[in-house]
Amino acid sequence: MTLLLRTRDLSAFYGDFQALFAINVDIEEGETVAVIGANGAGKTTFLRTIAGALPTAPQAVLFAGQPIGGKTAHDIVRLGIAMVPEGRRLFPSLTVEENLLLGTHSERKGPWSLKRVYELFPRLRELRHLPAPSLSGGQQQMAAIGRALMSNPRLLLCDELSLGLAPVVIRDIYQCLGAITAEGTTAVLVEQDINRALDASARFYCFQEGRLALTAPTKNFDRAALTAAYFGL
Repeated sequence: MTLLLRTRDLSAFYGDFQALFAINVDIEEGETVAVIGANGAGKTTFLRTIAGALPTAPQAVLFAGQPIGGKTAHDIVRLGIAMVPEGRRLFPSLTVEENLLLGTHSERKGPWSLKRVYELFPRLRELRHLPAPSLSGGQQQMAAIGRALMSNPRLLLCDELSLGLAPVVIRDIYQCLGAITAEGTTAVLVEQDINRALDASARFYCFQEGRLALTAPTKNFDRAALTAAYFGL
């Protein structure tokens, strides 16, 4: 496999508060990797820093071998990284289809188009002319994923896909995610639902209070070690 994303001594701050401390992560192209940890562990901050929402040193984040730390979010989307944010963050004044089309502003070429997104999420085609707030939580999550795919990313960052959704909806969302990654898209999953995250990924990183506490394959790992890393025991 080819190394797609590497972070080295990645730190992040909110003003004077340090949220991440020297995070070292390697993600190979085509992998699905989970990032788990308790509330406040730094998981979302990690994704936001990669996506350009928080500044960091240029060499702290390498994408396809190129330093991208400190680049703008707009530039990072153009390079091939898209984020599905926690809470969906759809634009309430726009229709479903208008929200999806926002993903095309990166002008990246690739397999994803409105037609492909509607094939993946047929319900969105039926709802495409409705305002985004009229959708259910699961439908909004589909739209948020579809918007990210419209930028034709090499790396998809997913923040809490299951948040606030019914179990049957979560199952459907993760089935669609499996179809996306089966085509070669690399994915990083931040999830509070540990079992769901581990089932969907090949490896995991566990964060604890802004530091990397444990990394292991999702098969045959030491669950006692994970519990200790998760809770800081």
